[in-house]
Amino acid sequence: MSKYTKYFIALILLVATYATKAQEVPKVWDLKTAIEYAKEKNISINTLKLSSQTAEQNLIASKSAVLPNLTGNVSQALTNYKSGLQNTSGFGLSSDVTLYNGSYLKNDIKAKELTLQTANLSVEAAKNDITISITQAYLNILLARENITYLKDLLTTSEAQVKQAEQQFKFGTIAKKDLLQLQATYANDKYTLVTAQNTLQQNILTLKQLLQIPTSEAFEVSATDTVQTPQVLDNLASAQDKALRTRPEVKSGELNIQLQATELQKAKSTLRPSLSLGGSLYTGYSNNSPGSYTYQLNNSFYQNLGLTLSIPIFDRRVTKTNVAKANINIEQARLSLLDTKTTLTQNVEKAYINVQNANSQYAAAQEQFTYTSEALRISNAALKEGTNNIVENLQQKNLYVQALQAFVQAKYTASLYTKIYNFYTGVPITN
Repeated sequence: MSKYTKYFIALILLVATYATKAQEVPKVWDLKTAIEYAKEKNISINTLKLSSQTAEQNLIASKSAVLPNLTGNVSQALTNYKSGLQNTSGFGLSSDVTLYNGSYLKNDIKAKELTLQTANLSVEAAKNDITISITQAYLNILLARENITYLKDLLTTSEAQVKQAEQQFKFGTIAKKDLLQLQATYANDKYTLVTAQNTLQQNILTLKQLLQIPTSEAFEVSATDTVQTPQVLDNLASAQDKALRTRPEVKSGELNIQLQATELQKAKSTLRPSLSLGGSLYTGYSNNSPGSYTYQLNNSFYQNLGLTLSIPIFDRRVTKTNVAKANINIEQARLSLLDTKTTLTQNVEKAYINVQNANSQYAAAQEQFTYTSEALRISNAALKEGTNNIVENLQQKNLYVQALQAFVQAKYTASLYTKIYNFYTGVPITN
């Protein structure tokens, strides 16, 4: 195979790789896809994953510290004496292993394990945060899209009314000012629709930024997505209990207390004696010594094995200071956990209040929207038949628009708060 053929194949593989990566970004997004994509691709989450991998490597190194080491050395020296040059060579192996050091290594392994678990929980907490942000941004898109649907229907009605009024004006059955009012309303409806469409594009941009995909990337939200009607919820006490038992920030706080307690034991262990076992093998050669090279290597070969006991006597209060700091860190970890639990229960309670209020507002807004929709339908029919004046119709239309916006907003707000509240209790957000 020629080198040009190899280059061509490499180029094809490179293009295929980039094509595969490009296909990884979906063209049509539902909420579940958006959440899973963010969990996988989000830069902050992946940064935390790398920190977790670093913690894993630290754990591996800590476990390896209990193993004996082995060092080989080769020396070659040329020394100038008055008697002449002396050439010496040396070859050796040495090893040592810690037999006892006040359980420092054991506690260090435990500390690294706790650090790794905490790092993994930080990843989970970040995934929870991005899930909430994605859900809110996604529902804002659905809200804007549904609002546009209603406004398009409203604009169609306004357009029909203007056309009818233009015919009536030609025949002299309505005044010029009545036609102008309808035309102004039609123009305002177009403006409102354009504003809603701009809002939709802004909401899409917000979600794309959260997903960290290029703004030029094609992006379409699934047309099948709908919001759920209010559901039966856990009572507040049950929700708070579930959150305290399942949320990663609480587990992380509990592990941090264990970690600081382990660091305290590590600090105390330096007060205890340490015992290590060491050994070495060595041989050498010198051109000024009698005997051949092989004879000298064999004759000077020796083995060494010994125990070393180190007893700390005075370390300028380093250990006592570290112990005091470790005790302070334990108290800080306990206070931090208490603060985390307090904040979490307050957030759950806030979510509970929000969802209760949102569901009540949704029920009221739905009822209001139903009535105003029917009232506008009757008013439009009466206007078409000439039994209703334009001013009354426009008043009814304004009431309808207000009720429409309140209904759509309440609908998606209730859905969002319900999802957030359930999410605190461990219910995943998937649609």
